[in-house]
Amino acid sequence: MSLSIQSLSYIHSDKEPLFQNLNFSLDSSAKTALVGNNGSGKSTLLRIIAGETLPSSGSIILPADGVFYVPQHFGQYNNQTIAQAMQIDDKLTALHNILKGDVEEKNFTVLNEHWTIEDDAIASLNEWGLNAFSLTQPIEPLSGGEKTKVFLASMKLHPYSVLLLDEPTNHLDYKSRTMLYEFIESTRNSMIVVSHDRMLLNVLPTIAELSDKGIIMYGGNYEFYKEQKEQQQIAALQRLEESEKQLKQARKIARETAERQQKHSSRGEKANMKKGVPKIVMGNLKSASELTSAKLKGIHSDKIDSLQSEVRKNRETLAPTTSLQTDFNSSSLYKGKILVTANDINFAYDSGKPLWKDSLSFEIRSGNRLCIEGGNGSGKTTLLRIITKQLTPTSGTLIQAENLNYVYLDQEYSLIRNELSILEQAEKFNDIPLPEHELKTILNRFLFPASTWDKPCSKLSGGEKMRLAFCCLMINNNTPDLFILDEPTNNLDIQSIEIITDTIKRYEGTVIAISHDKYFLKEIGVEKTINLHYSFS
Repeated sequence: MSLSIQSLSYIHSDKEPLFQNLNFSLDSSAKTALVGNNGSGKSTLLRIIAGETLPSSGSIILPADGVFYVPQHFGQYNNQTIAQAMQIDDKLTALHNILKGDVEEKNFTVLNEHWTIEDDAIASLNEWGLNAFSLTQPIEPLSGGEKTKVFLASMKLHPYSVLLLDEPTNHLDYKSRTMLYEFIESTRNSMIVVSHDRMLLNVLPTIAELSDKGIIMYGGNYEFYKEQKEQQQIAALQRLEESEKQLKQARKIARETAERQQKHSSRGEKANMKKGVPKIVMGNLKSASELTSAKLKGIHSDKIDSLQSEVRKNRETLAPTTSLQTDFNSSSLYKGKILVTANDINFAYDSGKPLWKDSLSFEIRSGNRLCIEGGNGSGKTTLLRIITKQLTPTSGTLIQAENLNYVYLDQEYSLIRNELSILEQAEKFNDIPLPEHELKTILNRFLFPASTWDKPCSKLSGGEKMRLAFCCLMINNNTPDLFILDEPTNNLDIQSIEIITDTIKRYEGTVIAISHDKYFLKEIGVEKTINLHYSFS
């Protein structure tokens, strides 16, 4: 057994439980993906296993060589050097002390015969494309992708039995992602990987789903897991439909029974009056009839209550996004209309050096689905800003069609204003305007019930901001001619990625995407590429 978690619970400081009584074990060499909706506790669970956060209760049995942890966020390391972030600064200090003639025993103990630690660290950084950086420089100026690669390079420098990776591909370009996929496939270490990268999830042979029900294991990769979840949803929908049908039938029978009983009592009372039955006897008969009616009503009421409870339970088993539809109308532009024409464009920042080795020439037509490719720092977002005329190329010409209506969705969903509440944000887009009840109906449709309307947008997760952004566009009745997506799947859980994927698949206009998520690009039907190192293909 490589790792064992027993009755593990974590409760927030506000007494709200994040997860309770988790039981989970990892065999030697087992590779498992940990999935679940945002807020389910995946990152917290990894931090607990890594020893960076204490659980509220329960225990963890770790392997002899311990774990190695690559976090999702790196702000806590900004005051450190690369060597400190790689956790080798003490060994480097010991090595240099020995080389200077300091032969104190503590230096040899710390170094632990790792005489090649400096060369190994530099070689590992070079392997991940970080040859421009020294071990002594601060980590803070590095990009998110570069910081991730510093930690991935560290994996070779430490002994461990279990590798913990928290969203390791979030900021990596495709080349680095491919390197990571190959490492995961080849290593013999066991690992737990938190990720929404479906190509990475397909490399891992086991999926562990974390929810408020605990951890459920699926013996297969992401495609197998997705198929199982779809089958579960189909079965849940069928159970819900059947229980709703039974509830409707039970209410109908109860209503018809009550009506028959009332008619029967009324006819009996009239007949008795004609027969001259004494009032005292008629009163007794009426009481008996009312008692019978009450018993029948109670029987039907109990059955209806039972069926209502069953309907609620069946509805709770459905994924909350099952009924969410984010349909946009088709663009009014005819297919094939030229939207953007670029002739030998390039851009230079303050240094004056052109950003791209080869100037770019391309055409974007209505109905195109294309992506902009390039490594970290190659100027993908800069090109988007030129296409949308937020920047002017320093050489060449770019022509944009008149009155081009586009929506720009970046990975922060910055069209959402953090200082507003959910309801205030929706109202900002209500230009038509819709009546208040219709506005609130749309919010409910996008999974924002009344209990959330006062919640500040700053507290929303990436997936919630994405849903609210689409909700605002629907309220505004804004069907863009062009959707621009700048790393839209970063920081989203799988369920949220499925929503945005489904929305863009059904949208019939033009799409330009920047994404290292090849699975997402394939799903939304990307057909052309602007490659910032090569030509338009």
